[in-house]
Amino acid sequence: MNVYYLQLLILIGINIIMASSLNLVIGYTGQLSLGHAAFMSLGAYTSALATLRLGLPFGAALLIGAVVAALFGIVIGLPTLQLKGDYLAIATLGFGEIVRIVFLNLDITGGAVGLRGIPKETDFLWVICLVLITGFALNRIIHSRVGRALLAIREDETAAESMGINSTYYKTLCFGVGAFFAGIGGGLFAHWFRYIHPNTFGFLNSIEYLCMVVLGGLGNMWGAVIGAGLLTIIPELLRQIADLRLLIYGIVLIIMMRVRPQGILGQSQGKSTHTLSRYYKQILGKIKNR
Repeated sequence: MNVYYLQLLILIGINIIMASSLNLVIGYTGQLSLGHAAFMSLGAYTSALATLRLGLPFGAALLIGAVVAALFGIVIGLPTLQLKGDYLAIATLGFGEIVRIVFLNLDITGGAVGLRGIPKETDFLWVICLVLITGFALNRIIHSRVGRALLAIREDETAAESMGINSTYYKTLCFGVGAFFAGIGGGLFAHWFRYIHPNTFGFLNSIEYLCMVVLGGLGNMWGAVIGAGLLTIIPELLRQIADLRLLIYGIVLIIMMRVRPQGILGQSQGKSTHTLSRYYKQILGKIKNR
């Protein structure tokens, strides 16, 4: 396969993992998180150091990176998930910036130079297998008792708690699971490009994953797949007109927001549907406050 198309397919696979895991947090639990790229960076750096410095096998390194990301997701989730709406978004945004600054100032991560010489272990088979595992695991969660509890919390947290659902427990669990799969995505990313830098996992990357979820349709796993694929392919299709690429990219998103605000596969009615305009207004507010 042509190297360019192979890299594009691998990026689509990684973005599907990232968007699907974020969809669990936002689409199914209703928690607006703007720090998903931070969990990706934790998985990327942990797995890269495990293979580069400790000589661990790639599979073990991926698992360690995902577990570390999940642990941070749980630790951060316990205090921050007491917040709601705008306050939660600001808290997760702050966490993402803290992680980025810490990696910029650590010698073991290469500091501002970045981490180089990572073994190239990621290949198409690894990505396809992990995309399938991610989709299967998230689908099982969504259609289980835990998934029904998450949907209840999304619809009305107060009513869910009155029915005996421990919202803090389930939201923290959801945050940890989402961070786990984000860590897997980060490990695949690091072992494909062989070089990572803290700025690679900044605030705009979290926004990009959010756009993938919202474009495909919140609360729809196939929507996350379609959104990840489209927002990976569209910039590449516009690469020939580099001067206008970002302009056209933005126009496409605006048109989509106007024509189908609930996303490609999103439902048009119901409280469970979060529209594009609502989330973009919230995001703009966070950027302004930042």
